[in-house]
Amino acid sequence: MKRLTIILTALVLITSCSRTVTRVSPDQQIDLSGRWNDTDSKLVAEEMIRDVLNRPWISDFNRANDDRPVVIVGSIANKSAEHIESETFIKDIEREFINSGLVRVVENSVFREKLREERAQQGEFASVETQAKWGKELGADFMMFGVITSVSDSYKKEKVVNYKVNLELASIENSEKVWIGDKEIKKYIKN
Repeated sequence: MKRLTIILTALVLITSCSRTVTRVSPDQQIDLSGRWNDTDSKLVAEEMIRDVLNRPWISDFNRANDDRPVVIVGSIANKSAEHIESETFIKDIEREFINSGLVRVVENSVFREKLREERAQQGEFASVETQAKWGKELGADFMMFGVITSVSDSYKKEKVVNYKVNLELASIENSEKVWIGDKEIKKYIKN
């Protein structure tokens, strides 16, 4: 009898500790911790790219060059108090730029090196007809870079976190800053 009670107790404990997982739409906004998340990254990227693409630099470039500008997204440093994967944010920015159809985007230096390695290997191992040619890379006209910061304030079981993203776009040829933008997200967290 004692053994049966132990087994039943163990079963109750095991089943009461089970976790439930539910599939949800990737578009659904879910904020469990109050920290920077995928929704923040997407919203900031969409709004900032909408802003940068509606400023005079792009029409000035189009008029002077009769072509779309080529942009590279460089470093976006995380100087916030928490871990934010800036690569995810960079990819959100690149996606918004590309999907706009108004600019062309080239790979950053790390990926360009990988592409060059592949091109070199093709030169050795691929047929002449299918080899990628050297000297055909697009040079970027502009580089975007920036920083993510945060400021927190808390008292007892309440906390406010203010995230600020500052981005800049500069001409690679002459270093002129052609756009500066910022976006803030403030979160109130109550436990």
